[in-house]
Amino acid sequence: MQNENKNKRIDISDKYNTVIFLVRHGQSIGNAKREFLGHTNKDLSELGYLQARKTAEFLAEEKIDAIYSSDLLRAYNTAVPHAKMRKLKINTRESLRELYAGLWEGMMVEDIIKQYPHEFLEEWRGKNYGITTIPGGESVQAGAERFYAEVLKIAREHEGKGVLITAHAAVIRGFWGKLLRIAPEDLGLAFDYPTNASVSVLYYDGTDLVAGEYSHDEHLLNVESELPNEA
Repeated sequence: MQNENKNKRIDISDKYNTVIFLVRHGQSIGNAKREFLGHTNKDLSELGYLQARKTAEFLAEEKIDAIYSSDLLRAYNTAVPHAKMRKLKINTRESLRELYAGLWEGMMVEDIIKQYPHEFLEEWRGKNYGITTIPGGESVQAGAERFYAEVLKIAREHEGKGVLITAHAAVIRGFWGKLLRIAPEDLGLAFDYPTNASVSVLYYDGTDLVAGEYSHDEHLLNVESELPNEA
């Protein structure tokens, strides 16, 4: 989704008065090491902290009245720069966690591919994503339902407000498919995971949630170049 227009503002509809900014966490230590985390609680990488700060700066002019986060460290610390900037409390919710990864918790991706080639390559990364259940873990559909229920609850509690939620790639992807009413069996080919520290926008219309822009990440173009050189 990245292009040369680094300063493009996210598209926000003026049709709704309840706006939710859904942010995937910045790069985690697990992402950097190619570990499958699930509920495994590892922090952001150095790049992840920078991405989180850049996303807070990107959203600085937006109206945000409340902040919610998964209780996992990588999501919570993605919310921290937003909270500091606005002097707001971060409300943590276990129901905003990533999918529980069962037998894959904390495994290296390369090892998962060796031990579970069909489940990982054909289902998790393939066209069957929307109907996948991680071995010993949570299904994409169950995670989407869990996440949808919590976001809808938050929206109802903050009607007429702006809300920031920081969460995780797989559960956001499943949730977005439910938001668009895409059949689970079609989700794997519909769109990809949101990128690290990207912003998706949705709305509450007084009854239900409404999808806006998905995985906006132009504000992160070439962000790696801002990391200090260690050579």
